[in-house]
Amino acid sequence: MLVAILAARTGWHTDELTRALAARGARAAVVPYEAVVASLGRRAGLAAQDTDLLDADAVLARIIPNGSLEQIVYRIDTLHAVEDAGVPVMNPPRAIERTVDKFYTSALLARAGLPTPETIVCERADDAMNAFRAMRDIIVKPLVGSMGLGMVRVSDEEIAWRVFRSLEAIHGVYYLQRTIEHEGRDVRVFVVGDRVLGAIERSAAGWRTNLARGGRARAITLPAEWHAMALCAARTVGAAYAGVDLLPARDGSVYVLEVNGIPGWHGLQTATSVDVAQAIVDHLLDAYRVQR
Repeated sequence: MLVAILAARTGWHTDELTRALAARGARAAVVPYEAVVASLGRRAGLAAQDTDLLDADAVLARIIPNGSLEQIVYRIDTLHAVEDAGVPVMNPPRAIERTVDKFYTSALLARAGLPTPETIVCERADDAMNAFRAMRDIIVKPLVGSMGLGMVRVSDEEIAWRVFRSLEAIHGVYYLQRTIEHEGRDVRVFVVGDRVLGAIERSAAGWRTNLARGGRARAITLPAEWHAMALCAARTVGAAYAGVDLLPARDGSVYVLEVNGIPGWHGLQTATSVDVAQAIVDHLLDAYRVQR
């Protein structure tokens, strides 16, 4: 049985997945996205190095590397083409499309009735300034991105003007969320299939708690309400596995901040000792009915 792991590069996560696949008697082939060559016509294929994705028994999609709009579209198209050919892809490309786009994710979560921060998305700097004046304390986030990179907290009108003009210069989209006052902690919940695999509380001195930005993690047991919220969030975006970020506010309410459809799990596994890669592989081979 061959499972192709589409990734930006080899590393800890691909090593973990390779180990977990071997434990189930499967062979892994790590394939870089940029190496995929699509052939249409008499000899159709999606080949990279010595692996044709259409000949694989399944495909595991890891981090999609940064690139131009055309490169990102082609990489997502590749996942769609593999899935359309009948090869199981996890996470499904539709779920990845939804979760790499913060606006799309937020819209789906809000429609599902999940509590999310007040959000304004627009293209004009003047509209962004009007939104800032209404909310007064906001988090400006890149529409596409992870690990807390590119986020700015703004509560001063002059700084807001400078930030928005900078985004205008690069033809950016303004994704603005009202700041939620919290105690310097949030929760990452790792969902696989219809179960919560584990959860960690991430804490930091400032308002950003991402582990990649210096946050600390400890394993926690979720209250039943938070457990249900995480499962609902993953289901809403159609993810087979996901990292769901919850933010407990100072007033006792809890918000769903994001759903990551291509999450890392090094910090969670270190804090909880849960074998995340094995759970992902087991779900792929069992729930997707991947057979030899």
